[in-house]
Amino acid sequence: QVQLVESGGGLAQPGGSLRLSCAASGFTFSNFAMSWARQAPGKGLEWVSGCNSDGSDTYYADSVKGRFAISRDNAKNTGYLQINSLKPEDTALYRCGICSGYVCYAGEVDYWGQGTQVTVSS
Repeated sequence: QVQLVESGGGLAQPGGSLRLSCAASGFTFSNFAMSWARQAPGKGLEWVSGCNSDGSDTYYADSVKGRFAISRDNAKNTGYLQINSLKPEDTALYRCGICSGYVCYAGEVDYWGQGTQVTVSS
C-alpha cells in the first residue's frame, strides 16, 4: 500500500538547520509530484513547498522562500526538505504528500504521510 514516512524532525535552535526526509513505498514515486506542508499547534495546514515528479520545478510559499529547499532522489524513493535559518515560527508538524498532477498544493494532495515534528526553541 502507499506509504510516506517522514523523518528528520526534532528540537533545533533558532538559526539552525534541519533536513527532513520523506521515504516513499508501495507505488512508483517518480510518477508523482511531491509537496510539503506544516501544521502549527492550533492552526490549519500550511502548504510550504512542492516540486514536480523529477524535481526540476520547485515552488515555495512566500513565508519560507529563501530558507527552504525541496528536492528528491527518485532512485532512492525519497524526498527532502532542507530548512535553514530556523525560526520559532517554523515549529510545526511537517508532512509530505503526493499527487498525480504536475505540482500539488495542499488541496490537491492525494496522500499525506503522518508527519515529523519540528520544534525550534533556544
